[in-house]
Amino acid sequence: MTGETPDTAEAATLVEKLRAGDRRALARAITLVESARPDHRARAEAVLEAALPHSGKAMRLGISGPPGVGKSTFIEALGLYLIAAGHKVAVLAVDPSSKRSGGSILGDKTRMEGLGREDAAFIRPSPAGETLGGVARRTREAMLVCEAAGFDVVLIETVGVGQSETAVAEMVDMFLLLVAPGGGDELQGIKRGIAELADLVVVTKSDGGLAEDARRIAADYQAALHLLRPSHPGWRAEVVRVSSTEGTGVAEVWEAVERFRAALVTEKGDAIAAQRAAQAKTWLWRELREGLVEALRTDPQIRRRLPALEEAVAAGRITPAAAARELLAVFRNGMGG
Repeated sequence: MTGETPDTAEAATLVEKLRAGDRRALARAITLVESARPDHRARAEAVLEAALPHSGKAMRLGISGPPGVGKSTFIEALGLYLIAAGHKVAVLAVDPSSKRSGGSILGDKTRMEGLGREDAAFIRPSPAGETLGGVARRTREAMLVCEAAGFDVVLIETVGVGQSETAVAEMVDMFLLLVAPGGGDELQGIKRGIAELADLVVVTKSDGGLAEDARRIAADYQAALHLLRPSHPGWRAEVVRVSSTEGTGVAEVWEAVERFRAALVTEKGDAIAAQRAAQAKTWLWRELREGLVEALRTDPQIRRRLPALEEAVAAGRITPAAAARELLAVFRNGMGG
């Protein structure tokens, strides 16, 4: 091929292998896209370019909720249900990171043992790192690689704190908010900013002694959601009660997903495709912001000037805004601008 480089040749071979079902090739490709090493980034871009034409065919679901709500248990139950129905399921689980090592500290693969044993499942726990709201910076790219490997349902589990809900909603087709009964504040998740993102609210642990509480909180959420403007034309968020341990309600969740897709993809147009196009633009700007911050941090002139300015800001001798303007001026001058 004219203009082919070692990176593009390697990428084409790797993508060909993962499309043929080679799990080691898939894991290797995701390791590349998650790496921050400059030499890996160049190879990762080549992999993504080769994978992109084969991606985009999966249903992308974001799953979030407060710690302890049972996200992993629910994902395992849903994943096993989908595999039994003939789907291939990829789970990208973003864990809280160790502050010391940066490594993933929860280990979703060990929490989804049954799903992890399935040939039609792929689970990838990734440390959240320091990026936006607990969603790994490269999760979106890993999702594209999984789609190229033939997984037709991609589930992205977030830490469920801070800005993670917003971040994951900007990379998926449908956003599921998990809530549990018996948490004290029965409407703990009805914070306007989060609830407006939800396309489906799943009330977990809807069994045993919590069954009645689950029915009550489901009714409360349904009433509250009717007061909010729908996140998509033609679709109003629904509420489903689920017992992941008993398997009840899981089929109803997938039925709601299929109703959602039917409501958005009609003869009049494909709202999911339009949403993905808007999301791609959002992530372009996110990458630009993160890339510029990284360029600032590694610029030699900035690194020389930064300690003195940080000290001045800490001592109150200069405002953070003024210090930032000075650093940006240094950076622009260094770039010849």
